[in-house]
Amino acid sequence: MVNSILHSQWCFYVPVINPATYQPPAPAPLDIVFADDVLLVLNKPSGLLSVPGRGPAHADSLAVRVQQEFPEALIVHRLDMETSGLMVMARDRDTHRLLGHAFETRQVNKVYEAIVTGMPDTQSGEIDLPLICDWPNRPRQMIDHFRGKPSLTRYRVLDYDPNSDTARLELKPVTGRSHQLRVHMQAIGHSIVGDSLYADSKARELADRLLLHATSFEFSHPTTGNQLIFNSSSPF
Repeated sequence: MVNSILHSQWCFYVPVINPATYQPPAPAPLDIVFADDVLLVLNKPSGLLSVPGRGPAHADSLAVRVQQEFPEALIVHRLDMETSGLMVMARDRDTHRLLGHAFETRQVNKVYEAIVTGMPDTQSGEIDLPLICDWPNRPRQMIDHFRGKPSLTRYRVLDYDPNSDTARLELKPVTGRSHQLRVHMQAIGHSIVGDSLYADSKARELADRLLLHATSFEFSHPTTGNQLIFNSSSPF
């Protein structure tokens, strides 16, 4: 059985996807970035659920594929179905607990790259907007200054394409709220290209997938204490 997420996820939900629209990528060898006796680091492709959703039509997921080769593997955190990039899994209960605590207490430094519409006014900055689950429209999240949980994202412009009026950003989520990067970028007027939930039709049509990729993770090894840094180049 796939374990529930341990890091801060105050709007937990089982992924709900229309069976007609869930078309995961074809099975392929796992893209393993790192493996030792206690943990795994893998690249998740876009379009694949992190964990199974509701119903047999949504059983295919990274967790299930990994457990076919590593039956002991346990989910520690998730990426959205449309997001690609690095994911960490534990290979025993103690490591699962330690990694979950590291995510929950913000001891894991995460970096993403995204292509967004337009050009931010500043080359770098912070987005400090509280988020809460938009319960009637879940899994959507929304900004709520009264009930929302503190949510902080740091960004830096890496490049700008005037032909398409899009910018490549480095995004660092300080907190780990569901859909945080997607909602924060939409809130400041620079939606992530290809975002089916939060972008307008023009931004959605610029790409056939969400242009968001988990490029880097840095954390202490739960057993040795050594500092680990993993990188994954953006596919877009």
